Amino acid sequence: MTAPTDRLPPAVLIVEDEAGLREGLEAAVETLGLRPLGASGIGEARKLLPSAPDCILLDIRLKDGDGLDFLKELREGEYRAIPVIVTTAYGDSERTIRAMRDGAFDYLTKPFQLPVLLATVERAVRQRALARAIPVPQPAPVAGGLVGTSAAMLAIWKLIGRAASSSAPVLITGETGVGKDLVARAIHDYSARAGDPFVAVNLAALPASLLETELFGHEKGAFTGAASRRTGRFELAGTGTLFLDEIGDLDASLQTKLLRVLQDGSFERVGGGEAMEARARIVTATNKPVRPGEPGCVLREDLYYRLAVIEIEVPPLRARRSDIPLLVAHALRGSPARAVSEQAMACLLAYDWPGNVRELIHVLARAAVLCGSEVIDVTNLPEQVRAASAAGRAGASDVVEVSASTAAADPPVTLREATAHLERRMIVAALERAKGNRSEAARQLGIGRPHLYVKLVEYGIAGRGDKE
Repeated sequence: MTAPTDRLPPAVLIVEDEAGLREGLEAAVETLGLRPLGASGIGEARKLLPSAPDCILLDIRLKDGDGLDFLKELREGEYRAIPVIVTTAYGDSERTIRAMRDGAFDYLTKPFQLPVLLATVERAVRQRALARAIPVPQPAPVAGGLVGTSAAMLAIWKLIGRAASSSAPVLITGETGVGKDLVARAIHDYSARAGDPFVAVNLAALPASLLETELFGHEKGAFTGAASRRTGRFELAGTGTLFLDEIGDLDASLQTKLLRVLQDGSFERVGGGEAMEARARIVTATNKPVRPGEPGCVLREDLYYRLAVIEIEVPPLRARRSDIPLLVAHALRGSPARAVSEQAMACLLAYDWPGNVRELIHVLARAAVLCGSEVIDVTNLPEQVRAASAAGRAGASDVVEVSASTAAADPPVTLREATAHLERRMIVAALERAKGNRSEAARQLGIGRPHLYVKLVEYGIAGRGDKE
């Protein structure tokens, strides 16, 4: 029985027909501790592909073919996961665009700046290693387009279930980008009206002069330009659900008319005299203050009480950070990238996401397109997201611990440990701000007080939360 051999270092396949340049590139690659594989053309490169290179340096103009055609061949075959750095002495716009369109990791022009070339090779090899090491994430549980298993989302699931079992009006509140429209859709899809129309109107997207006819319709000749009868959204919704998004932007006069519809259960088309029955269930949403007495309240008090028979406040993403890994897995389904590195995930968990889930989806979509790999790494994230993680590390010492048991003994290693580490720090910081008041700390964290008690025990946070 032979002794096991040491694992070979990562390999870089260098496809270059100029012998002197190829040898120079091989020597440069060796300085990184990598293993060069030289090929003078596409034919030799094909023979070396089974050697499993971790990166390919590919010249465009080769004696036995076009490097861009070979790049396309690689991307459509079994070697599509290998990062390919295209090199050429002809840095024109058409070749650059074609190379990046067809999946090149990067595009470098000759003569090379050696530090740039080596840094690019190192990035490509790292991305390949990440792609091999990170498993494909399991699909996230999804209901009505909503994703999450945090305590905050569990509370939302419960409210959706309660709302779906009735026909009472629902008011959904929350910051921009939290998914209020998805909550509305889930209420409809799980209700007895699921087989009837779901009609959505963005009230902020239409001028006040058109909203009345948009909602209630109009008769022929009702005003100049009304050449025929128009069916409004109330009619179109029938016995289904009418979702009025951005209700806080509704004009004061239309608030009065909407209140009358809710009170009487009927409406008239503009320019008509026939009373039409309003049979649709009304669901509304807003990111503006609507509760009576709130500063800047934009809704009539009597309309608020009509709309908010059931009120659902959707938490911001920063209040349910434990859902971020699930949201990432969901967002990357069908995208060029299939996962994120642990460093990148740490950044995503540390960032506050002022744009909420919508911003997260945007960041991931952009990174997936631009990363040129199956794995999104920290370098693919926007500066503000990377900076949040650095700021979190720099400010970690600002959290004053009450007892030795409160401090984590070791830095987090796995993603699960990193998530728990961050959750623990957030709980400690909230209790500090709340001066030990558990109810206030739970409110700041967006969780219930019983859930906070469980976490206090789980993380051994002694000396905290002694006040109700």
